[in-house]
Formats: sequence, C-alpha cells, structure tokens
Amino acid sequence: MSGQGVRVQDLVRPEILAGSPYQVADARGLLKLDAMEAPAGLPAGLEADWQARVAGLDWHRYPDSQASALKAALREQFAIDDRLGLLLGNGSDEIIQMLTLALARHGASLMTPEPGFAIYKVAARNAGMDYHALPLDEQDFSLDLDRALAEMERLRPALIFIANPNNPTGNAFSPDQLQAIADAAPGLVVVDEAYFPHTDIHCLDRAGRPANLAVMRTLSKAGMAGLRLGWLVADPAWIDALERLRMPYNINVLTQAAARFALENGDWWRSQAELVREERARLYQRLQGLDGVHVWPSEANFLLLRVADAPTVHARMKAAGVLVKCLDGAHPALSGCLRLTVGSPADNEILFEALAAAIR
Repeated sequence: MSGQGVRVQDLVRPEILAGSPYQVADARGLLKLDAMEAPAGLPAGLEADWQARVAGLDWHRYPDSQASALKAALREQFAIDDRLGLLLGNGSDEIIQMLTLALARHGASLMTPEPGFAIYKVAARNAGMDYHALPLDEQDFSLDLDRALAEMERLRPALIFIANPNNPTGNAFSPDQLQAIADAAPGLVVVDEAYFPHTDIHCLDRAGRPANLAVMRTLSKAGMAGLRLGWLVADPAWIDALERLRMPYNINVLTQAAARFALENGDWWRSQAELVREERARLYQRLQGLDGVHVWPSEANFLLLRVADAPTVHARMKAAGVLVKCLDGAHPALSGCLRLTVGSPADNEILFEALAAAIR
C-alpha cells in the first residue's frame, strides 16, 4: 500500500505550495465596483436576436477548434493585418499562462512594471520563471525609459508584460516608449491592452514591428467579462509556437457565438464605453473635491485614490453595501489606496456618497 504514504508536499513544487490562491471577493448583496466590470450587459433590444442565435447552436458537438469565424470577426472589427498571427484564449489569463509556459526555459525570467497586474507574477511562479519588477515612479506611476532599458540589458528577461493602461494605477505609457523597449528587448514584449475601449492610446497597429512586439486584448472590459475571451496579435512565428501549447476546444461554443454576436452589434458596447469615459471624468472631478482624498487621472474604467485609512474606509463602504478594491498592503507604492470601478451614473452616485460617508 505504498500509495498511502504519498504526500502532496513531496510532489508539488514548493513555490506553488508557498503561494496563495488568487482571491475573489464575495460580492453577494453588494454594489460590485471592485473588478472593473462594465455597468450593464446586452441591451433589451438585442435579447430576442441573441436568443435566436443561441437556439441554433449545436450543443452536442465540440466547438470549432480554430474558432475561424470568430477570428475573422476580430480581424474585421479591429483591422488586424492578415500577415499577423492571432491566438485566442479563455480570457487573457490563459494566454498569459501559455506565454510563461512557452518561455520558461531554465533561468528564464519575466519582467513587468510594478505596481502592476498581479496575474503576471502568479503566472511566472506557476511556470517556474524568475520574476523581476520594474519600479514605476511612486508619485505619478510613470515609466522611466532609461531605467527600463538598463534593467533589460542587465537582467535579459525572456518575457516582458506591460499593461497599457496600467492596472491598478490607471495611467497609460507612451506608445513610443513601448516601441523603444521592444526595439531593445532581448525577449518577447507583450503590451496588454485590456482597457482598450476606454482610451485612445493604442499599440495594436505596431504589433509585429519589430517581430518581438505582441499586443494582447480581451472583451472583458468591453462589457463581456463573463465570456472569457482574450486574443494575442503577434508575428506568425510566435503564434505558431503558442498553438502547440493551446488545448483544443479552449474557446467553447457559447463564447464563440456570443463574441461574434457582440462584434456584429458593436454599437452597444462602444456606446457604453463612451458613457464610462464621461462618468470617469465626472467622478474624477467630484473626488478631487473630497477632503483627505488624492485621486490619480485614469485612462481605464477605474480610478485609483489614496485615503488616510484605506482598510477602515473599505470596511465602512462594504458595510454600506458598496464593494471596492482595497490595495493597501499589496505594494509599498499603493499604501492607503483604493481602486474604484466606474459604473453607471446611478452606481457612481451611490459610490460617491458611500465613500464620502466612510471618510467622515
């Protein structure tokens, strides 16, 4: 009975056991403004058309493994050059995981600006890659290009992720800065444009120039977080390598159909993104008028702010029925910080009043 003596800690890599699972807050019964989701989903006027589309799906068959029709819709919607490769993932997270697994040679490392998206570090750990943080300016979270180039030369990372706009700080980096990084990088540079609907700063037209510059996007911040669809645009050689890691049928029947439907009826999510931009500006101005609050400008669908006692303010807002993200303790530069998702006008009114009361 040798199997009785098998222990998890003897077989699972120690760095995996030393880590913590990614935590998602329980939002039941709360106004959920902690995860940068869109304020509303599919409008009522399109529901009947969507139901007709669903009724025609072959649930008993596996989906198209290549998702060819969906790829064609993405290329048309976002003017993706046919000479570039296109990889689909079950959310951007799966693509991040594929990239780290593909590049995790012995001694290989991943570099990314910090404060930044936490999943990059999690994926590096899970793949066995070394991890290097590139510190952003603690005042405005800007990127020091000279320092970035020097650190790349010193550490020689195989993979560089740059979220643009950056999460959780909300600021965007200059495309020319990112181009300079890609031109000098010893590895693959992935510009993560998850928040593309909420900014005019994009690098998609630079994908594949040079060949180590890739651009990743998702439909999550365009009002379709539940679909879990992400895509990577890159030189075909990179996509060919990653396809060897992609599990077959990773994009299910419902996601393929729903994403195509959304792309064919894009006015609703584009208009919603425009509303979020307007609400972001209005909320930013109101927050600037609150005593004891420092708020940073944002190119995403959220705002980062600092208060005197973030954990207490967070707890008071939650008790009042509003859930936001407390980032105090997540990184030294985020001490006292909360991240607020920009919602509908009604959501934002409730949010503002709850925050003001919690500070008082």
